[in-house]
Amino acid sequence: MSKTFIISLGGSILVPDSIDVVYVRAFVKFIKKYTAKNCRFFIIVGGGRTARAYQQAAAAAGVVQDEDKDWLGIHATRLNAHLLRTVLRSIAHPRILTEPKVREKITRPVCIGAGWRPGRSTDFMAVSLAKLYGVTTIINLSNIDYAYTADPKKYAQATPLKAMTWKELQKLTGQKWTPGMHTPFDPIATKKAQKMHLKLILVNGKKLKNLGCIFEGKSFMGTVVE
Repeated sequence: MSKTFIISLGGSILVPDSIDVVYVRAFVKFIKKYTAKNCRFFIIVGGGRTARAYQQAAAAAGVVQDEDKDWLGIHATRLNAHLLRTVLRSIAHPRILTEPKVREKITRPVCIGAGWRPGRSTDFMAVSLAKLYGVTTIINLSNIDYAYTADPKKYAQATPLKAMTWKELQKLTGQKWTPGMHTPFDPIATKKAQKMHLKLILVNGKKLKNLGCIFEGKSFMGTVVE
């Protein structure tokens, strides 16, 4: 029996500074390994350093509206998505998903998605596709092992959370989305996912062996939100 997962792949993993080709190769090999085991994936890609570089450049050059910053970020996500679809060509749906309300006929085990419109992040796109395709679990890949009680880079007393409710996550993320914000999950997407009763797993996307434990139903290191 096949298992379908939606992966929200943080752009900071794919493009921490420049494109991490070593990671891209490892991720492609990893995804192919699990599609061979009858797993199916929707992979929604973030903008990473590319998005922030363009947003910062635009802001430095003049006054920029949040909507324009969002569009720069959206196009960065689409560029990253095309990179991933290209290297997964043999098993990937031929088009990048950018419309959360248009259901396409998917015949291949991998489908790549990207940003939609201003005010809506790739996390929101992931939640929307979960609704559209009837997927119940979203796995959010970032560069940290858990969600924390506070930003661990700023607060030494921040502690990791292995499990939390959607309400607790909403308290951490706040209510408002701003371009380029850093939270465990987009606040607008959090609100939508809670209404849908989805399961969210927050894990370190660099640790692929740990990620594989999720697909295999084994114990893993990460935060489960329900």
